[in-house]
Amino acid sequence: MDSLSTLEKLEILADAAKYDASCASSGTAKKNSLGGKGIGSTEGMGICHAYAPDGRCISLLKILLTNHCIFDCHYCVNRKSSNVRRARFSPWEVADLTISFYRRNYIEGLFLSSGIVKSSNHTMEQMVEAARILREEHDFRGYIHLKTIPEADPELVYQAGLYADRVSINVELPTDSGLSRLAPDKNARQIEGAMGKVKSDIVEAKDAKKRFKNAPRFAPAGQSTQMIVGADAATDADIVGKASRLYDGFRLRRVYYSAFSPIPDASAVLPLKRPPLIREHRLYQSDWLMRFYGYRANEVIQATEKDGNLPLDIDPKLAWALKFREQFPLDVNRAPREQLLRVPGLGVTAVNRIIAARRHRSLRLDDVGKLTVSIAKVRPFICATDWRPTALTDRADLRNLLAPRQEQLELFAA
Repeated sequence: MDSLSTLEKLEILADAAKYDASCASSGTAKKNSLGGKGIGSTEGMGICHAYAPDGRCISLLKILLTNHCIFDCHYCVNRKSSNVRRARFSPWEVADLTISFYRRNYIEGLFLSSGIVKSSNHTMEQMVEAARILREEHDFRGYIHLKTIPEADPELVYQAGLYADRVSINVELPTDSGLSRLAPDKNARQIEGAMGKVKSDIVEAKDAKKRFKNAPRFAPAGQSTQMIVGADAATDADIVGKASRLYDGFRLRRVYYSAFSPIPDASAVLPLKRPPLIREHRLYQSDWLMRFYGYRANEVIQATEKDGNLPLDIDPKLAWALKFREQFPLDVNRAPREQLLRVPGLGVTAVNRIIAARRHRSLRLDDVGKLTVSIAKVRPFICATDWRPTALTDRADLRNLLAPRQEQLELFAA
């Protein structure tokens, strides 16, 4: 391992990090090096790796400190029993790579995770040291996301939060039984305990900042987590319920969903095939409904099929509306905002535009069409001055009418 060049290590450890989805940089404090002080910025533009809520692209160097690991999680390509090439960066190598990539305008920040080498505390110390070198030795003011280790000493996790913009702790799997079966070295209560401590530290840091100008910041972009989808028997209902509890209990900025991907030399307890990628997409849509559209977790779960999974052919918002047709149609000229947000085909922006426009005049169907992307999905669920869907809302084949057409792509199409 020591004979590997930096480029060879980077090839191994960047590839090993690709399975982690939780590297978005939304919510960070705005810092920059304007005025000749420091290096880096969380506000610039560059190669797109992650998106902020306002649409900014945040380019991140996404690597592992090491892919050595003393744990043997069945779903992980870097598990102890896996036959993969191993490599390890020193904290100084991580810092030097980050600065070198930044100066070439390749990145604007760092996402650093790691396998567990020697012990959880030793690994966490190395990750914190890499962040410390960037902040204190290089005065780096770009974005840093550290994937912390729940088994590590809470003081080390706290130190990570002092240097990082965001910290995250993966819950890994939606159910305790799935975690015990596929990750026997991990403990669900320990993971949630670590997340609870981070939540408390974030709250205390924000409170201190209000009272003391020079109080240290702690993970100003909050904490996030990730769940693997399709590695165990957990249904979408299980996943949505778990995500809701995590949001409510730990004030998470994001829950990320990562479709299980078969790995080399896989354990016999794992599925042979990955779940459809559209399943991961439907879970992100359901997450959006809870975060921005006012849906409760039990309402999203009502949109699932008999097997507990969300339909793959239509989005969860449409699935819910079709199950509760008695709530429609809604009058776009009178319905409150929270009800309009439940109309399939109307997003937050479209609803805001409708509310603003109807203050000045009554809206016709054509007016609504100009304010949304597609009027076809909207028509069965609304009334306007010149439009009532009559029997359209209750048609037995409405799902087939509104489901996106499935088309086979041609490999050599012009």
